[in-house]
Amino acid sequence: MSKYIFIITFLLPNIVFGQKAAEARSSEFRGNAAHTGFYTGENFSSFGNLRWKFKTQGKIFSSPAISVGIAYIGSEDHNLYAIDIKTGKQLWKFATAGVVNSSAAVKNNRVCFGSFDGYYYALNAKSGKLIWKFKTGGEKKVGAKGLWTMKPRDQYMDDLYDFFLSSPVFNDDRKNPAVYFGSSDGNVYALSAANGKLIWAFKTKGLIHTSPALYNGKLYFGSWDTYMYAVDAGTGKLMWKFKTGDQPVIHLMEGIQASAVCSNGLVYFGARDGYFYALNANTGKLAWKYSANGSWILASAAVKGGMVYTATSDTYQFLGFDAMTGKLKLKFKANGYVYSSPAIAGNTAFFGDFTGKLFAVNLISGKQSDKFTTDGRNSNAGKLLKKDTLNYDYLSKGLDNALYVNSVNIMNKLYTLGPIVSSPVIDKGVIYFGSADGCLYAIRLKYL
Repeated sequence: MSKYIFIITFLLPNIVFGQKAAEARSSEFRGNAAHTGFYTGENFSSFGNLRWKFKTQGKIFSSPAISVGIAYIGSEDHNLYAIDIKTGKQLWKFATAGVVNSSAAVKNNRVCFGSFDGYYYALNAKSGKLIWKFKTGGEKKVGAKGLWTMKPRDQYMDDLYDFFLSSPVFNDDRKNPAVYFGSSDGNVYALSAANGKLIWAFKTKGLIHTSPALYNGKLYFGSWDTYMYAVDAGTGKLMWKFKTGDQPVIHLMEGIQASAVCSNGLVYFGARDGYFYALNANTGKLAWKYSANGSWILASAAVKGGMVYTATSDTYQFLGFDAMTGKLKLKFKANGYVYSSPAIAGNTAFFGDFTGKLFAVNLISGKQSDKFTTDGRNSNAGKLLKKDTLNYDYLSKGLDNALYVNSVNIMNKLYTLGPIVSSPVIDKGVIYFGSADGCLYAIRLKYL
């Protein structure tokens, strides 16, 4: 397969704050405002029994938020659900007019999330009653006519691997509580968390589907215009911006899809240009970068113990680096695209792949310690996977890969595996994650 066809068909996707804060940190995307993905005080190594699974009527790409005994998850059936984590029973649901692929954030009895209907919502976390909603300039997937030179050239095509909307993040200012999120209209918004009134907006030249990371008074976020931005969280003033790479043929699709992670005075993120970056959080200067050999990096990283971990799309790699130097120290291969950002507990990383497998990988040995597979994978892996691995050539044999409709049809087949794009959350010995099979899973974890 040539590099050109490979791009079209295979690359298609894609701080510990103290005990009080640690107890509530899983209520935001990636566990806290800095998105570190590290869950303190828990040292698990493998999966126990399935505690429960909750079925929605649409695919789940968003990540769960856990707060005060409730799991919040959005679905492509247009609803945000609140589920009792003890029983797996629905407490309430809130209907929007669009799919809900934004991961919810919860603070001070408010749950905030976005919908493809063009609104960001704040609800009472206990009752699900609307507190306020804010209209953006509109939400959409990234796309283009003749995407990646596919046919027909005059047809507008959604990027099939643009899964998420931005997840909100709250500040810790009790006098002036604010919530921040990005939008497909190219803005990052700062709103009053109390009433949803606009405080400021910062405009970029691309869609923003990444979730802002809040770190030392600054917001860090990537845009589809290929830049990583740092702005003052109080004023929205630009502090710096850093440009990632372009691809000459498909530059419209080469922006930043992975959300930033902040720790050690650095900002970590991957991009569709095939690099993983570490930037100085104060200046935006490059500290180091790693080439993933052209593979998109869509998963947000995780940081723990002087290491930073991320994952790649078409090369199926889970990678660990020295957080300060960028030296590669760990490499593990999954069975398919990895968009699920890792959750780290003790010496184990938990993440899913596009074949519907949830991995537990030991960070010392770099080896798999356990796995869990979705119902869809259990039923359909034998028909769709080659040697238990996603192989696009195998799935597309006999098809014209230049036709967009064939890409859509192959993706619909892959969805029957129950891909795990959702990022796991760990809370009190249970791991929670969503799947494209429409289920939110809750699995007990075992200690070392």
